[in-house]
Amino acid sequence: MSTPERPRLVFSDVDETLISCKSLLDFLGYYFEGRYGADGALRAARVCAELHAKVAAGLPRAEANRAYYREWRGEPVAAVEEWARRWFSERSAAEGFYVRGVAAELRGHRADGAVIALVSGSFRPLLDPIAEAVGAEHVLCTRLERCGRVFTGGLVGAPVIGDEKRRLVRELLSRYAHIDPADCFGYGDDPSDLPMLLEVGHPVLVGQASAP
Repeated sequence: MSTPERPRLVFSDVDETLISCKSLLDFLGYYFEGRYGADGALRAARVCAELHAKVAAGLPRAEANRAYYREWRGEPVAAVEEWARRWFSERSAAEGFYVRGVAAELRGHRADGAVIALVSGSFRPLLDPIAEAVGAEHVLCTRLERCGRVFTGGLVGAPVIGDEKRRLVRELLSRYAHIDPADCFGYGDDPSDLPMLLEVGHPVLVGQASAP
Protein backbone atom coordinates (compact mmCIF):
# COMPACT_ATOMS: atom_id res chain seq x y z
CA MET A 1 0.00 0.00 0.00
CA SER A 2 1.51 3.34 -1.07
CA THR A 3 2.18 6.10 1.45
CA PRO A 4 0.15 9.27 0.78
CA GLU A 5 2.09 12.42 -0.09
CA ARG A 6 2.61 14.92 2.70
CA PRO A 7 0.50 18.06 2.02
CA ARG A 8 2.48 20.91 0.51
CA LEU A 9 2.34 24.21 -1.26
CA VAL A 10 4.27 24.88 -4.43
CA PHE A 11 5.17 28.48 -5.29
CA SER A 12 6.22 29.44 -8.80
CA ASP A 13 7.36 32.67 -10.36
CA VAL A 14 5.91 33.11 -13.84
CA ASP A 15 7.97 35.19 -16.30
CA GLU A 16 10.99 33.25 -17.57
CA THR A 17 10.29 30.56 -14.98
CA LEU A 18 6.96 29.01 -15.96
CA ILE A 19 6.63 30.84 -19.28
CA SER A 20 9.50 31.78 -21.55
CA CYS A 21 8.69 35.48 -22.10
CA LYS A 22 8.36 38.61 -19.99
CA SER A 23 4.59 38.83 -19.98
CA LEU A 24 4.35 42.51 -19.06
CA LEU A 25 6.50 43.78 -21.92
CA ASP A 26 5.12 41.32 -24.46
CA PHE A 27 1.53 42.19 -23.59
CA LEU A 28 2.21 45.92 -23.66
CA GLY A 29 3.05 45.76 -27.36
CA TYR A 30 0.28 43.28 -28.10
CA TYR A 31 -2.38 45.41 -26.45
CA PHE A 32 -1.41 48.87 -27.62
CA GLU A 33 -0.77 47.81 -31.20
CA GLY A 34 -3.98 45.79 -31.24
CA ARG A 35 -6.13 48.63 -29.91
CA TYR A 36 -4.37 51.69 -31.33
CA GLY A 37 -2.49 50.48 -34.40
CA ALA A 38 0.88 51.91 -35.43
CA ASP A 39 0.75 54.72 -32.89
CA GLY A 40 0.17 52.19 -30.12
CA ALA A 41 3.04 50.02 -31.33
CA LEU A 42 5.39 53.03 -31.29
CA ARG A 43 4.25 53.96 -27.80
CA ALA A 44 4.86 50.45 -26.48
CA ALA A 45 8.29 50.28 -28.11
CA ARG A 46 9.23 53.64 -26.58
CA VAL A 47 8.09 52.59 -23.11
CA CYS A 48 10.03 49.31 -23.30
CA ALA A 49 13.19 51.08 -24.46
CA GLU A 50 12.92 53.67 -21.70
CA LEU A 51 12.37 51.06 -19.02
CA HIS A 52 15.33 48.97 -20.21
CA ALA A 53 17.55 52.07 -20.16
CA LYS A 54 16.43 53.08 -16.66
CA VAL A 55 16.96 49.60 -15.23
CA ALA A 56 20.40 49.44 -16.87
CA ALA A 57 21.19 52.79 -15.25
CA GLY A 58 20.32 51.39 -11.83
CA LEU A 59 16.60 52.01 -11.33
CA PRO A 60 15.31 49.37 -8.85
CA ARG A 61 13.02 46.82 -10.45
CA ALA A 62 10.17 47.70 -8.10
CA GLU A 63 10.28 51.31 -9.32
CA ALA A 64 10.50 50.14 -12.92
CA ASN A 65 7.34 48.14 -12.34
CA ARG A 66 5.58 51.20 -10.97
CA ALA A 67 6.64 53.14 -14.06
CA TYR A 68 5.36 50.34 -16.29
CA TYR A 69 1.94 50.26 -14.66
CA ARG A 70 1.53 54.01 -15.01
CA GLU A 71 1.20 53.34 -18.74
CA TRP A 72 -2.16 51.68 -18.07
CA ARG A 73 -3.70 54.87 -16.74
CA GLY A 74 -7.13 55.42 -18.29
CA GLU A 75 -7.29 52.01 -19.98
CA PRO A 76 -10.66 50.23 -19.54
CA VAL A 77 -10.40 47.24 -17.23
CA ALA A 78 -12.75 45.16 -19.40
CA ALA A 79 -10.72 45.85 -22.55
CA VAL A 80 -7.44 44.91 -20.86
CA GLU A 81 -8.97 41.69 -19.56
CA GLU A 82 -10.37 40.81 -22.98
CA TRP A 83 -7.07 41.47 -24.75
CA ALA A 84 -5.19 39.53 -22.08
CA ARG A 85 -7.30 36.48 -22.85
CA ARG A 86 -6.55 36.92 -26.55
CA TRP A 87 -2.85 37.30 -25.79
CA PHE A 88 -2.81 34.10 -23.76
CA SER A 89 -4.79 32.16 -26.35
CA GLU A 90 -2.38 33.13 -29.13
CA ARG A 91 0.87 32.94 -27.23
CA SER A 92 0.14 29.69 -25.39
CA ALA A 93 -0.66 27.94 -28.67
CA ALA A 94 2.90 28.56 -29.88
CA GLU A 95 5.72 26.11 -29.29
CA GLY A 96 7.96 27.17 -26.43
CA PHE A 97 5.51 29.37 -24.54
CA TYR A 98 5.93 27.30 -21.38
CA VAL A 99 9.27 26.44 -19.84
CA ARG A 100 8.79 22.74 -20.34
CA GLY A 101 10.63 21.44 -17.29
CA VAL A 102 8.87 23.73 -14.82
CA ALA A 103 5.46 23.14 -16.37
CA ALA A 104 6.05 19.39 -16.05
CA GLU A 105 7.12 19.79 -12.41
CA LEU A 106 3.95 21.72 -11.60
CA ARG A 107 1.81 19.07 -13.27
CA GLY A 108 3.53 16.43 -11.18
CA HIS A 109 3.07 18.37 -7.95
CA ARG A 110 -0.59 18.92 -8.72
CA ALA A 111 -1.08 15.22 -9.48
CA ASP A 112 0.39 14.50 -6.04
CA GLY A 113 -2.20 16.78 -4.45
CA ALA A 114 -0.08 19.89 -3.89
CA VAL A 115 -1.62 23.37 -3.87
CA ILE A 116 -0.06 25.55 -6.59
CA ALA A 117 0.46 29.30 -6.14
CA LEU A 118 1.77 31.64 -8.83
CA VAL A 119 3.83 34.53 -7.44
CA SER A 120 4.52 37.30 -9.92
CA GLY A 121 5.13 41.00 -10.47
CA SER A 122 2.70 40.72 -13.38
CA PHE A 123 -1.02 41.45 -12.97
CA ARG A 124 -4.19 39.41 -12.82
CA PRO A 125 -5.51 39.85 -16.37
CA LEU A 126 -2.37 38.09 -17.65
CA LEU A 127 -1.97 35.63 -14.82
CA ASP A 128 -5.52 34.31 -14.43
CA PRO A 129 -5.57 32.36 -17.71
CA ILE A 130 -2.12 30.94 -16.96
CA ALA A 131 -3.28 29.91 -13.49
CA GLU A 132 -6.33 28.20 -14.98
CA ALA A 133 -4.15 26.35 -17.48
CA VAL A 134 -1.74 24.96 -14.89
CA GLY A 135 -4.30 24.42 -12.14
CA ALA A 136 -2.96 27.03 -9.73
CA GLU A 137 -5.34 27.75 -6.86
CA HIS A 138 -3.68 31.01 -5.80
CA VAL A 139 -2.36 34.03 -7.71
CA LEU A 140 -0.14 36.34 -5.66
CA CYS A 141 0.56 39.35 -7.83
CA THR A 142 0.74 43.10 -8.27
CA ARG A 143 -2.67 44.73 -7.86
CA LEU A 144 -3.64 47.66 -10.06
CA GLU A 145 -5.75 50.47 -8.71
CA ARG A 146 -9.08 51.13 -10.42
CA CYS A 147 -11.37 54.12 -10.57
CA GLY A 148 -14.75 52.94 -11.79
CA ARG A 149 -14.16 51.00 -14.99
CA VAL A 150 -10.61 52.16 -15.74
CA PHE A 151 -7.14 51.67 -14.33
CA THR A 152 -5.61 54.72 -12.64
CA GLY A 153 -1.98 53.82 -13.30
CA GLY A 154 -1.39 53.39 -9.58
CA LEU A 155 -0.97 50.27 -7.47
CA VAL A 156 -2.76 48.88 -4.44
CA GLY A 157 0.16 47.96 -2.21
CA ALA A 158 3.70 47.26 -3.34
CA PRO A 159 4.99 45.72 -6.58
CA VAL A 160 5.38 41.98 -6.08
CA ILE A 161 9.15 41.71 -6.30
CA GLY A 162 11.82 40.64 -3.82
CA ASP A 163 10.72 41.04 -0.21
CA GLU A 164 7.09 41.53 -1.24
CA LYS A 165 7.13 38.04 -2.75
CA ARG A 166 8.46 36.72 0.55
CA ARG A 167 5.75 38.54 2.50
CA LEU A 168 2.97 37.09 0.33
CA VAL A 169 4.45 33.59 0.51
CA ARG A 170 4.61 33.80 4.30
CA GLU A 171 1.05 35.09 4.41
CA LEU A 172 -0.24 32.18 2.33
CA LEU A 173 1.76 29.66 4.35
CA SER A 174 0.14 31.00 7.52
CA ARG A 175 -3.26 30.11 6.05
CA TYR A 176 -2.12 26.49 5.69
CA ALA A 177 -0.98 25.89 9.24
CA HIS A 178 -1.07 22.12 8.74
CA ILE A 179 1.59 22.33 6.02
CA ASP A 180 5.28 22.41 6.96
CA PRO A 181 7.21 24.97 4.84
CA ALA A 182 10.08 22.48 4.83
CA ASP A 183 7.91 20.22 2.64
CA CYS A 184 7.09 23.00 0.17
CA PHE A 185 8.67 23.82 -3.17
CA GLY A 186 9.52 27.09 -4.90
CA TYR A 187 10.58 27.89 -8.46
CA GLY A 188 12.17 31.12 -9.67
CA ASP A 189 14.69 32.35 -12.21
CA ASP A 190 16.12 35.58 -10.82
CA PRO A 191 18.05 36.63 -7.70
CA SER A 192 15.03 38.77 -6.80
CA ASP A 193 13.13 35.49 -6.32
CA LEU A 194 15.49 34.34 -3.57
CA PRO A 195 13.52 35.91 -0.68
CA MET A 196 10.54 33.81 -1.77
CA LEU A 197 12.52 30.65 -2.49
CA LEU A 198 14.27 30.65 0.86
CA GLU A 199 10.92 30.40 2.66
CA VAL A 200 10.49 26.80 1.49
CA GLY A 201 12.40 23.62 2.00
CA HIS A 202 12.86 22.81 -1.69
CA PRO A 203 13.90 25.94 -3.63
CA VAL A 204 14.77 25.65 -7.31
CA LEU A 205 16.51 28.45 -9.17
CA VAL A 206 15.61 27.64 -12.77
CA GLY A 207 18.54 27.59 -15.15
CA GLN A 208 21.06 27.16 -12.36
CA ALA A 209 23.12 24.09 -11.58
CA SER A 210 21.70 23.78 -8.09
CA ALA A 211 19.14 25.19 -5.76
CA PRO A 212 20.10 28.26 -3.70
